[in-house]
Amino acid sequence: MTAASTLGGAGMDPVDLKSEMLQAAEFLGRSQPGGASAEGQGASRTSDLSIDEEFALHSIGWEPIQLVCGVSLYSVPMGVWNWGQGEITYASTAYAQAFVAATERIHRECTKAGGRGVVGVHVEATVHRHHVDVALVGTAVRKIGSKGLSADQIFVSDLSGRDFALLHAAGWEPLGLAVGASFVYAPRRSAGETIKQKSRNVELTNFTEAMYSARESAMERMQHAAMSMDGTGVVEVKVTEGPMEFARHAVAFAAYGTVVRLTAERHQMLAPRMVLPLDDPVREFDITSIRGR
Repeated sequence: MTAASTLGGAGMDPVDLKSEMLQAAEFLGRSQPGGASAEGQGASRTSDLSIDEEFALHSIGWEPIQLVCGVSLYSVPMGVWNWGQGEITYASTAYAQAFVAATERIHRECTKAGGRGVVGVHVEATVHRHHVDVALVGTAVRKIGSKGLSADQIFVSDLSGRDFALLHAAGWEPLGLAVGASFVYAPRRSAGETIKQKSRNVELTNFTEAMYSARESAMERMQHAAMSMDGTGVVEVKVTEGPMEFARHAVAFAAYGTVVRLTAERHQMLAPRMVLPLDDPVREFDITSIRGR
């Protein structure tokens, strides 16, 4: 088990993992300030975080509250996937708008639950011929004992509970999810060029150039979204790219990640300790097999 309770800066006393885990377990079992139960404000605690992630949150003074989600489907007009040139703006806009709407909804659910932010967000974004759907699912979290926060203070992040604890300990904070997407037509090849390349190993420059164009636009949009949040960087960036089953003459490039900003006076150097899990499955093999017999 790898928990962020193993964190420690240079010169700090070593952390007692057993003691930290016992304290976290005791906290999860006792009543909250103001008469609220450990399961939340009159409701059951739900979370998709692992046990060590919950302990990691507790080690920095945070707690999970509730599983929250946001979903949005945006339509793509008929005929936009036909052959053309340049960017398929309707598809790019649909992707961006669906992501924004889904983020706003998970943000509202977190606010309603009394959370300070959402961590461990799982993103499922699917492009269909006539619509784009985006679904976000994560765990709302807050500082232990805090309540009454305004909605504009809430962040949405795809950082795991451990990564969030590491980021927090280093003096940084997540601000939100930034996304950029672009869909571009791959230009048609001439009939003569197609016949000439059919039996040869050559680069399909029309697809290469389309991919570069889509990538530049998508990354620029993600960076612009990060700057609009006053962020200084984007971490945990995930990328999807390539042609689509229903539009093989077009390429897609989408990227999203968590915008972060340094809130401490300077970055805090950490000295995490390595923890080796002992519950790995045992894999056996015949040693003679490596001799090629």
